[in-house]
Amino acid sequence: MSPDWKMNIAYNAALQAATIALYACGFRASREAHHLRVIQSLEFTIKADKEIIDQLDQFRKKRNISDYESAGQVSDSEASEMLELAIFLRDTVKEWLSENSPELIE
Repeated sequence: MSPDWKMNIAYNAALQAATIALYACGFRASREAHHLRVIQSLEFTIKADKEIIDQLDQFRKKRNISDYESAGQVSDSEASEMLELAIFLRDTVKEWLSENSPELIE
């Protein structure tokens, strides 16, 4: 699998984790700038650090270039870094849910 696809899959996993936190708070992001709004919501849902939000936003921009402009722009190390971020966000959202909305976790 190419680094582009690895990063894209990990990015989508991270975005889904952020979306879960947003939904758990009773909100949905608008369709306009959907990914950006979901990423920015992490500040208010799980109280994510600015560095985490900025890192995910940089991957959002890189993904857009890879998906829509020029494939082959993602390195193996970037794909691995995105995977680590996705795992961190999954674990953080899971912990946040168990503390704030335990009824949503099975």
